[in-house]
Amino acid sequence: MSKRIAVVLAGSGRSDGREIHESVSVLVHLSRKGWAYRCFAPDAPQAEVVNHATDTIEAGATRHMLAESARISRGDITPLERLDAAGFDALVIPGGFGAAKNLCDFASRGAACTVRSDVSRAVKAFHAAAKPIGLCCIAPIIAARVLGSASGGPGCTITLGGESGAAAAARAMGATHQECSVTQACVDRVNKLVTTPAYMHDARPHEVFDGIGAMVDQMGSLMGV
Repeated sequence: MSKRIAVVLAGSGRSDGREIHESVSVLVHLSRKGWAYRCFAPDAPQAEVVNHATDTIEAGATRHMLAESARISRGDITPLERLDAAGFDALVIPGGFGAAKNLCDFASRGAACTVRSDVSRAVKAFHAAAKPIGLCCIAPIIAARVLGSASGGPGCTITLGGESGAAAAARAMGATHQECSVTQACVDRVNKLVTTPAYMHDARPHEVFDGIGAMVDQMGSLMGV
C-alpha cells in the first residue's frame, strides 16, 4: 500500500543546514518502498552560513532555508507552514546542524532550547494523529523538547547514538535516551517515534544509509505495511 510521507528539510549542508547524505538516504529509502513524499522547509533565512571547505562561519552572509533545501529536493519544495498532517501518513526530519540551528536553537542554548513554531506544530500534529515520526542524527532533540515531560509532553524515548552532552540534554528535557549503533533504529511504540543516530557516530556513508533504512522499515511497521 502506498503511503505519503512529509520530509522536513532546513537548508543544504551538514554545518548550517540539512545533512545531505542523510537527506538523500531518506528519499532513496522512501522511493524504494514505493511511498510518495513531499519535501517542506521553513520559508526563512538560515541561522548562519558556513563555508564547508574551511568550516568557518561567513559573517554577514545569508541563505534561505527554502531555496537551499530545493537543492536536495530537486526544486520541488513547499513552505513548512503549509504542511497539513491530515494529508500524510508519517513525518521524517533528517539531521545536520541545521536541525539544531534552524529548526531549533539547541546548538546555542542546549537543554534550554526552543523549537520553531512551524516545526513544533508539525511534530505535535503528527503525534496527536498517532502517525509515525522519524528523526535522524541530532534531529531527535526536537522530539525531546516538543514531547519531553519538561515541556508538558508525555515523555518519549529517542536515540542520539552513545552517551554525550546531547543525550544528557535530552534527559533534562524529559526524554529517555537509548544507546544505539549507527545501523540501528530506536522505536518508541507508544509515541510512534523512530530515531537513528546517523552521523552522531563517526560513521561511514553506507552505515548511515543502512541505519536510515532501518528507521524507514520501522516506520513502515508502525504504519502496518
